[in-house]
Amino acid sequence: MSTFADVYTERQLVALTTFSDLLEQARQRVFADAVDVGLSAEGVGLAAGGRDAVAYSEAVTTYLALAVDKAADYWSSICSWHSSGEKMRNTFARQAIPMVWDYAECNPFSNSTGNWTACVDWVWKVVGRACDDVAEGVVSCVDAVEAVGVQPRGSVISTDPPYYDNIGYADLSDYFYVWLRRSMAGVWPELFETMLTPKSSELVATPYRFGGNKEAASEHFERGLRAVFEAAHANSHADVPMTLFYAFKQTDTDGEARTGSPGVASTGWEKMLDGLLSAGWQITATWPLRTELSNRTIASGKNALASSIVLACRPRALGARSVSRREYLAGLRDELPNALTTMLRGNIAPVDLAQAAIGPSMTVFSRYAAVLEADGSRMPVRTALRLINQELDAYFAEQDGDLDEITRFCAAWFEQHGYNDAPFGEADVLARAKNISVDRVAGAGILAAGGGTVRLHRRHQYDPGWNPESQATSVVWACAQRLARCVEAGADAGGEAAAARLLAQMPPSVGESARALAYRLFSSDCSAPGRS
Repeated sequence: MSTFADVYTERQLVALTTFSDLLEQARQRVFADAVDVGLSAEGVGLAAGGRDAVAYSEAVTTYLALAVDKAADYWSSICSWHSSGEKMRNTFARQAIPMVWDYAECNPFSNSTGNWTACVDWVWKVVGRACDDVAEGVVSCVDAVEAVGVQPRGSVISTDPPYYDNIGYADLSDYFYVWLRRSMAGVWPELFETMLTPKSSELVATPYRFGGNKEAASEHFERGLRAVFEAAHANSHADVPMTLFYAFKQTDTDGEARTGSPGVASTGWEKMLDGLLSAGWQITATWPLRTELSNRTIASGKNALASSIVLACRPRALGARSVSRREYLAGLRDELPNALTTMLRGNIAPVDLAQAAIGPSMTVFSRYAAVLEADGSRMPVRTALRLINQELDAYFAEQDGDLDEITRFCAAWFEQHGYNDAPFGEADVLARAKNISVDRVAGAGILAAGGGTVRLHRRHQYDPGWNPESQATSVVWACAQRLARCVEAGADAGGEAAAARLLAQMPPSVGESARALAYRLFSSDCSAPGRS
């Protein structure tokens, strides 16, 4: 597929070009109707701020053009089948144009997903909600540095910065731009001066725009991001923090990034934080916000982020001092456990914990002018992120003291073997170290031992009639597995409500320990065989 036309079948192209061509006829009809109800036939267009029949007809046509764009999303040969919803999935099920082995297609004049009326509904509902009881605002399409640099000093700044090389929005925008330009260039001439969307100044680290040079692409991203943050710093509000919303999960697997633990470095976070801190900002608060759908394609069967992380930032104090690596680690170990405890009580999604922990950890790091290594060099953000991962692992390891012997055995065994078969001799050695026996674990209905091998039971193998109130003590591992089984069963089988009822029957201390155990297990290498 070398052109956008290749994305559509011939009948889809006929449909889209026909609907696009009809927009001009629709504009003329709306204009005539507006004049009939008393609006002036004279006046300037919408782009010039007009409010009479000309502007009204152009506004309605603009909304209809957006509906055609919505139709382009549903009327292509990239559309797939949304199996869980028994309906069509649009072209952009994720921020990319993926390959599909077979495509689904709707009839524009039907009542099925993606029909023309549904596309119009999507647009008018958004317009109706966006314009309800709000004061007039101003929307500008300008360079980010200019946007924060020309604002009056003391402006409130809230932004969602680009995610390094993760999404090329300018490239993807062309998919919709070509249809809008075809019908709306006369209404919005300044917006559609170019054949395709401008791309050279977009703050993404896309190597192909720099002849395949990754270093040049990364430098472009860092330089631009730093300039934006410096301009924001110069215009920051004394009483209101700048807020950054970030939902980026990228992990490096090179030798430098590896720490010997499940934690790895994140280039996206590293570059964003580098620009933020070098511009003189300090992170003062952080929290995850649930913003992502669990049924989106990118989350299917993967550890995809469920939330965006919001960072509240204020200018760093002018007299901030430099500290040694030892002082930084002491502060990190003093403050991170309390922050993690607060996050766990807030029911943050396990997949988000490592990302959310960056916030309070970087709060410690960013309050100093510099963190100095033993040789006097400044500690880079990448090193700080690796130390954060190590402290996160240490935090969960310390929770072992609150767990029963069987659970400690199961957690250690799971991290080594998951749900796979392993030699009985290894299990016996580990059990002795935990001051229990393999037979005792098997007797608790958690483990199968026989034929010289040992294997942890999967969640569906647990007794469904188990009642925690019937036992004097409860094994935390078993409680966590049964709670997870309830949640995974879905709403039809009780889902979270069933898990809540089961949790209420458990001793409070066991429930809290089960929650902490779930976070720890999730931080294990879930991609390893048998660890689903």
